[in-house]
Amino acid sequence: MKVLLLKDPKDKDSGPDPYIKELGLYGFEATLIPVLSFEFISLESLFEKLSHPECYGGLIFTSPRALEAIKICLKEKSKNEAWSKSLKQRWNSKPAYVVGKATASLAEEIGLTPQGEKSGNAEKLAEYICSREKPDSSALLFPCGALKREVLPTVLREKGVPLESVTVYQTTQHTDLQESLSSYFAQQGIPASVVFFSPSGVKFCLQHIQKLSGDFINRIKVSS
Repeated sequence: MKVLLLKDPKDKDSGPDPYIKELGLYGFEATLIPVLSFEFISLESLFEKLSHPECYGGLIFTSPRALEAIKICLKEKSKNEAWSKSLKQRWNSKPAYVVGKATASLAEEIGLTPQGEKSGNAEKLAEYICSREKPDSSALLFPCGALKREVLPTVLREKGVPLESVTVYQTTQHTDLQESLSSYFAQQGIPASVVFFSPSGVKFCLQHIQKLSGDFINRIKVSS
């Protein structure tokens, strides 16, 4: 039975994707098609803020992309030197709140000590932050995407915990998406199930899948 997963591989360097591996144990033939691309923006503004840790009470990261934005900044020699010589140490005197292991791992790669990774989602991380931060303290710096959910900012605002957001990436459709979908349907036929992993995935894929499936669309089980 064929399953189409509309997502990026979890980690290209760590062997088979866990979804493919797990579904394979139950006899499903799963295929991944990447849906999203990320364009990084406002990186100079981001590093300007990172250059003044004294203005903030800590950092918040709710996606790996926010940390990838910092890593791109640090590819520039002068910025990397500034980070290594003093900024990293100064930020490490403040909390770096993260959601999930992937985000925590990237935070560690740039020398930060993450906390809150077991929260699991933005709402639980917000509760964790509010249990540790005092109202009306210095703002927490929150590098985020253009499509960020408002759960975390809303909870912090209600509890009086200041937050300063800076948009550092925006989500776009993967350049090969339509070609990959067309190729899949031509070679594999109609899948038994299609799994979406984000609202953007539905937005970018659903209409094309409906077109490719034709009269068979009602036979496909859709999950999200």
